[in-house]
Amino acid sequence: MSVRAVDAGQASRARARMVDRLRTQGIRDERVLAAMQAVPRHQFVDEGLAFSAYDDTPLPIGFQQTISQPFVVARMIELLVGGRELGRVLEVGAGCGYQAAVLSRLATEVYAVERIRGLLDRARDNLRPLRLPNVRLKLADGSLGLPEAAPFDSIVVAAAAIGLPQALRDQLAPGGRLIVPIGAGAQQRLLLVERQGKVFKESWCEAVRFVPLLTGME
Repeated sequence: MSVRAVDAGQASRARARMVDRLRTQGIRDERVLAAMQAVPRHQFVDEGLAFSAYDDTPLPIGFQQTISQPFVVARMIELLVGGRELGRVLEVGAGCGYQAAVLSRLATEVYAVERIRGLLDRARDNLRPLRLPNVRLKLADGSLGLPEAAPFDSIVVAAAAIGLPQALRDQLAPGGRLIVPIGAGAQQRLLLVERQGKVFKESWCEAVRFVPLLTGME
């Protein structure tokens, strides 16, 4: 039986088990864990995959894209938070809308951009029942950021870039943080960028595996 077919209590217990696993994997920020507990991940994947929604694995969402495994979502957001408020967030690569929903629990505003129109439509459909007033979706080339809404206190990129796009660096507010996978294929690591005035501090974090960050729109 799929998780989507079970009652709310069973789905909540499945999320609780996922959160317990995230704790054992090293996620310490209770605000991040609470946000992961609050969002029904099974509603963001195809019904045939809902039974795997709370496993620690990426899942296909169509258009040759995936929803990241829960640990990667939680870890990237935990690094982005860094003991402060997320404020205004830019998410590059909205995908199915799941990470935007988690971010909405921690941010004042979430601007989620997606370059694939069909996937953006799917994200809208997934997010609509949750009625999140602080999430805005837009069809856009994420490598260019979203200049009309910049600057951002936090930027999270859900696709792997060869190098940090200059537009994203430029749109990061003073005191802000940016997390992005850098590299190709199996050689990817998370890069955390912290802006301190005019100085940008860079720190390398976990190895990850993301689809590539592409330009243009479809």
